[in-house]
Amino acid sequence: MKLKTWLFAIRANFLVLSVVLIFLGISVAWHDGFFHWGYAILTFLGLLLLHISTNTLNEYFDYKSGVDLVTKKTPFSGGSGILPAGLLKPASVFRLGIICFILAIPIGVYFVLVKGWLLLPLLIVGAICVLLYTPYLTKIGWPELFAGLGLGILPVLGAYFVQSGTYTFQAVMGSVPSGILVHNLLFLNEFPDVEADKKGGKKTLPIVLGKDQAAVFYSLLTLAVYLWIIGCVFAGFMSVFALISLLTVPFAIKAVRGAWKHDDESRLLPALGANVNVVLFTQFLLGISYILDKVV
Repeated sequence: MKLKTWLFAIRANFLVLSVVLIFLGISVAWHDGFFHWGYAILTFLGLLLLHISTNTLNEYFDYKSGVDLVTKKTPFSGGSGILPAGLLKPASVFRLGIICFILAIPIGVYFVLVKGWLLLPLLIVGAICVLLYTPYLTKIGWPELFAGLGLGILPVLGAYFVQSGTYTFQAVMGSVPSGILVHNLLFLNEFPDVEADKKGGKKTLPIVLGKDQAAVFYSLLTLAVYLWIIGCVFAGFMSVFALISLLTVPFAIKAVRGAWKHDDESRLLPALGANVNVVLFTQFLLGISYILDKVV
């Protein structure tokens, strides 16, 4: 029972995002002729620790601010509900978040020493996103940008750099969809939490823009992901195989329609699930496209 409780606290079902991000970054590196099994495993471990740290610190700070005490929990938003239910002590959850962050530090230091100092700025920005996201960044407006950067673009580029020891223009172009997709993962999940987040002093996009305008912006960003991929294919920055990522368009349409019907819970909740599918499978298929371009 205790293990199951901790799995809820770390939001274990959402950690698959870390797998997909590392898979994409390493696929791009392998496509370019760089691959090391040990580095790949260590990179995934480091990101997994940081992802757990992010999730548990979010649980702690949302509970302490009172957000999780008034939010309406869904399978995709509103936190795990572990702390409001009294199943774990807040100090224990906070401690786990800090421990996971500390455990990730030696991995980052190792890669800086082995692969080069150009990795350090990326790690510093990532650390800021992990530690300050919920207590500070959510209160300054457009916090979703930091989520898209810290748990989208940077992990993909970091995984690439650890393999190759450099950054390339093509790698940057390949990481942009991850940034937008993870941004949108948080973005749509915030729709049900607007009233609770307001009480906690947050300034998420659905609060700042209002839900109607936020639905428009979410739709445009969703469209931007596919236009980016199509544009990169035509410009030669991605192979034609990248177009297989467009197979997630039906999920995207369902998510967008749900965003437009945000006041109808029967439409919004399925949209949240569709949005998760867009985020995970678009990146996974994009990673597959780099592999196909190498072997076909």
